[in-house]
Amino acid sequence: MSADLGRLLGGVGAVLLDFDGPMCSIFAGYPAPQVAAELVDVLRRHGVDVPPDLASEPDPLEVLRRTGEAGDQGLTRVVEDALCAAERRAVETAEPTPYGREVIVAARQAGMPVAVVSNNSAGAVSAYLTAHRLAAYVSPVVGRAYADPDRMKPNPEPILQAVRAVREPASRCVLVGDSLSDIEGARAAGVGVIGYANRPPKVERFRAAGADAVIASMSEIAGVLMERIGG
Repeated sequence: MSADLGRLLGGVGAVLLDFDGPMCSIFAGYPAPQVAAELVDVLRRHGVDVPPDLASEPDPLEVLRRTGEAGDQGLTRVVEDALCAAERRAVETAEPTPYGREVIVAARQAGMPVAVVSNNSAGAVSAYLTAHRLAAYVSPVVGRAYADPDRMKPNPEPILQAVRAVREPASRCVLVGDSLSDIEGARAAGVGVIGYANRPPKVERFRAAGADAVIASMSEIAGVLMERIGG
């Protein structure tokens, strides 16, 4: 455990978790590139001349974002609906992140609310929480704004929505995320941020982006919280 992590969590009153990464790998059994390709097919079926870079895009959230940038709200809703359906299917084979559950349970045992702030749909997140018997531990679930990809992280608005719901000052909340958009959004929202570097190259990127602490395993957070419970 790093001293930075211990100090950070020592002053925290609420834990905000990104979903895909800190809690699970949502596309473990239904790969993200496959979902992205299916969304591209949706665009083509609606008469869109898809440029090569978008046709080869492996991230379904980026396909949605690019669709939104084109300014056709009807088409954005179509892609949003297709992505929501794919995410609901994906959670059925999502792979839980080691120690993600322990972090949630320990935080609640320590008296802290736990919220999810995700660029995935709230319906998919809630379905996962129910299937894994975690729904009673997590509130609120702040998912992707419907057909409005500009409001996804790094936009701080969904993070601030969670902060308001847990009724803690932003300065006493911490977001655990595995992407630069999580770190950027958290800094803009004024909350602490822990970078979950689930791949080694992320470590230096997260530090350079201003993460307050960087971890390689969710067990590091679980350990600090368990000490807090026992302390």
